[in-house]
Amino acid sequence: MSTETNKAGFYRVAIILGLLSAIGPFAIDMYLPALPKIGQTFNVGIQEVQLSLTAFLIAQSVSQLFYGPISDKVGRKPPLYFGMAVFFLSTVGCVYAVSLDMLIVFRFLQGIGAAAGIVVARAVVRDLYTGVEATKMMSLLMLVFGVSPILAPLVGSSVIALSGWRSVFTIIAICAGLGLVLIYFGLKESYPKVKRDATPHQGSTLNAYLILLNDPKYMGIVLASSFALANFFVYLANSPFVLIEHYNLTETQYGIAFGLNAAVFFFSAQMNARLCQRFGIETIIKFGIWTSTLTMSAMAFGYLAGIDSLFFFMGLYMIASGAVALVIPTTSILAMESHGHIAGTASALLGTLQIAVGPTFVALLGPYMNEEPLPMILAMTFCSLVSLIFVMLTLTRKSQLVKA
Repeated sequence: MSTETNKAGFYRVAIILGLLSAIGPFAIDMYLPALPKIGQTFNVGIQEVQLSLTAFLIAQSVSQLFYGPISDKVGRKPPLYFGMAVFFLSTVGCVYAVSLDMLIVFRFLQGIGAAAGIVVARAVVRDLYTGVEATKMMSLLMLVFGVSPILAPLVGSSVIALSGWRSVFTIIAICAGLGLVLIYFGLKESYPKVKRDATPHQGSTLNAYLILLNDPKYMGIVLASSFALANFFVYLANSPFVLIEHYNLTETQYGIAFGLNAAVFFFSAQMNARLCQRFGIETIIKFGIWTSTLTMSAMAFGYLAGIDSLFFFMGLYMIASGAVALVIPTTSILAMESHGHIAGTASALLGTLQIAVGPTFVALLGPYMNEEPLPMILAMTFCSLVSLIFVMLTLTRKSQLVKA
């Protein structure tokens, strides 16, 4: 097989996996500008509307625990088919929801479906690539993945302005249908039966999870990445109210602001492969989390001192966002590096904790959140500090990437 063919296959896999894993985030980012209007439609407050986001994220998190082990036993494609089908049907349900409770139920089902694309995509990467090649693939996934938070809020705000928030879910349903087509025509099974039969499953799914839970390096890296990502979830849940209600941005302006942060995030992620190859994966993780923590701390001290500026907030958060982009893909690769024989399960636990920590934290802090920026900023800073603690406790010496 020629080098050109190999490259074409590499990029094809990256685009398909990126799109499949981005469908879930797209379903979040595109409807974020609509949160205030959804509250007006159903005559409910901030905390009630945020439950539609929390329900989605919790379902997405817990469901990964099932998709991972199943994909280790039956292959990667069947769980993808099931997940995208559930996602498609529940999205149609969101279009016709007549109450907030109904919307929350369908959003919960959406999260169950969306989990398949996220957990299986990481497992496919581990099936096909290791080391620097895996880092390159993850960076490409982040590139495709990063288009969602840039375009989705802009598309969402435009659609909302033209035809209301329900139309957002119509577009998301069309994307889910496209995902099913891509799985069928564009993605080969990366973990065929001959590999599954040759791999010892070590007793049961429970044993596989126990192996991971008893691996201190795996758990330390996963928890570090989970709290780094929790920073983003706090922003995700509260920024529509802070930026739209407190700083008086329109839905379109909010979409632009959100997209700018996302652009910084995914452009930074594209530097991962080169930086890791030159400086080492652990050095880049430490640099990213230190930069994020110091930046968020500076923001917190600024607001405590009386600064209340949109430009101050946006400028520092873009730096923090770019730093976190160096942490999320690299921690995923490093955590799964030694668990290729249970890649689906390792990806599932990683994804579950990454997504569960943030929404849980958001739910606990819900009563203390309002339209003021300071509570949100203090919560984000706390998440960064906890992530830094896990990084420093876990990465005590340099290690080399496994060669592909």
